[in-house]
Amino acid sequence: MLPYTASTLKAELNARGWRLTPQREKILHVFQNLPRGNHLSAEELHELLEKREEGVSLSTIYRSVKLMARMGILRELELAEGHKHYELNQPYPHHHHHMVCVQCNKTIEFNNDSILKHSLKQCEKEGLQLIDCQLTVTTICPEALRLGWPSALPSNWSCSRSISESSSSELPLVEPTEQEEEE
Repeated sequence: MLPYTASTLKAELNARGWRLTPQREKILHVFQNLPRGNHLSAEELHELLEKREEGVSLSTIYRSVKLMARMGILRELELAEGHKHYELNQPYPHHHHHMVCVQCNKTIEFNNDSILKHSLKQCEKEGLQLIDCQLTVTTICPEALRLGWPSALPSNWSCSRSISESSSSELPLVEPTEQEEEE
């Protein structure tokens, strides 16, 4: 799988009878420029586009990320927060999996080629084409365990990892390049 550009997305959408709307292009651009390791929910994507004054309705975002996930452009992730997150579906060797703490929602990415190789082998055996392969390992962080998870933790407890990361994880507002502004 090759990384998606606006032109490859446009060609694939056209082949399926759809078109590349300005909103879909904006969404693709955000994911192309998202720092590795970051994942966005539809709501976070909407908030980011609102901050950039690139109005895209939340319903359009929901439809677009679902479509892009079905096409294999985005990976739809089931993380600990109870709603889906998305990231660009990167080709090998950037393929990765996730470990997620159910208490603080800390997500750690890891590589494991044997998972991908086994999945490819199974797909080949069944005559299927692999679109995505992801493993999410559900975990508990050491701090929550030390404090007696699950029974001894107060209901308003927050992991120091999630507090320190949330204060430093403001997503960059990536400006379009000159070429993108001309299109």
